[in-house]
Amino acid sequence: MKARHKRIAIIVAGLVALGIAAALVLNAFRSNLVFFYTPTQVSKGEAPKGTSFRIGGLVEQGSLKRAENSLDAHFFVTDTVQRIEVVYSGILPDLFKEGKGVVAQGKLGADGLFHADQVLAKHDENYMPPEAADALKQAQKAQKTLEAK
Repeated sequence: MKARHKRIAIIVAGLVALGIAAALVLNAFRSNLVFFYTPTQVSKGEAPKGTSFRIGGLVEQGSLKRAENSLDAHFFVTDTVQRIEVVYSGILPDLFKEGKGVVAQGKLGADGLFHADQVLAKHDENYMPPEAADALKQAQKAQKTLEAK
C-alpha cells in the first residue's frame, strides 16, 4: 500500500470513529433529556405519552390527600388555569406545602393521572424554579385575556 492510501485509510477510519462517538453521545443526551410542561400544556395533549417529563406549578389548596399507613400521596398541581392530579409514593420534601411551588418528574398514565417518581419543592419563600414561574405568568396572562373577552 502506498503512503497516500494509508493516510486516506487513517483519515476515513478516524471520521468513522468520530461519527460513532457523536452518535453515542447524542443518543445518551436524548435519553436523559427531560422536558418541562405546565398543567395547561398537559391537558392540551402537548406532553409526551409514555416518556418521563416534568410538570410544575402550585400545589392546589386543599388537594393533598395521604393514604393511611402508606407513603402514597395524591395532590393537584395547577397553573391557575388547569390542574393535573399527581400520584406520588415516597417521602415528600419538608418544604412541600399546599399553595407553594412544586416540580414533579414522572409519566402521564393511561388513567390521566401523573405518576411522579420525584417531587421537588421550592427551598425558600422567594424561590420558584424559573420554568414554573414563567409558566404561571403565561397562564395568568392567558386567563386575563379570556376574562377580557
